Order: sequence, then structure tokens, then C-alpha cells
Amino acid sequence: MGMDEVVRQLRMATHDARVAFDCLGLGEIERAHECMITAKAAMDAAETLLRHDLERFPVDEIAGEGAKVMAEMAD
Repeated sequence: MGMDEVVRQLRMATHDARVAFDCLGLGEIERAHECMITAKAAMDAAETLLRHDLERFPVDEIAGEGAKVMAEMAD
């Protein structure tokens, strides 16, 4: 399963979305647009990976792996 990569992609998307938000507030519209594009690409990648896992593994197995990855990040 690729839950570690799903989480990594979601973290990148979150970061890029925050940067885009800040850029809008600073009037850096072109940079905000670029960050929105990279955030969307990371979200799309995460969704593709998750959809692939959902087609191959039981949901509770994926959920367990996701919880494990998140717990490891908290340490």
C-alpha cells in the first residue's frame, strides 16, 4: 500500500495551498496561481494513489495503514 505516499502528497498540497493563500494576501497573484496548481497536482496524486489502493485492498486494511503512518508522523 502507498499510504505513506498519500500522506506525503496531502502534506505537500496543504503546504502549497497555505503558500497560495499567503501570496494572495500579499498581492503576489502569479505566485499564488503557481502554488494552487502544485497543490492541485499533489491532491490529484494523493487521490490516484488512494483510489488504486481501494481497488486492491480492503478498506479496513488501508485505514489501519493510514493510522500507522499518521502515528509515526506524530512521534
